[in-house]
Amino acid sequence: MITENDDSVDAVNELVRKISIKETQLKIAQESNLIHTAEALENQLSQLQQELGDNSDTQLQSLMSL
Repeated sequence: MITENDDSVDAVNELVRKISIKETQLKIAQESNLIHTAEALENQLSQLQQELGDNSDTQLQSLMSL
């Protein structure tokens, strides 16, 4: 049970790290006027944020079942 929780926390931490990297890349692309790159990064960032939200919902459901 604890291992599952640790894995879940690791997954969330990894998603947060990826989101942070994408935000930095997006900022650079916007400052450099790379419009298409910025649009692609915005889509990727949105997907990662949705994954994070989905993962948080799963964690909450797991905690509620304890």
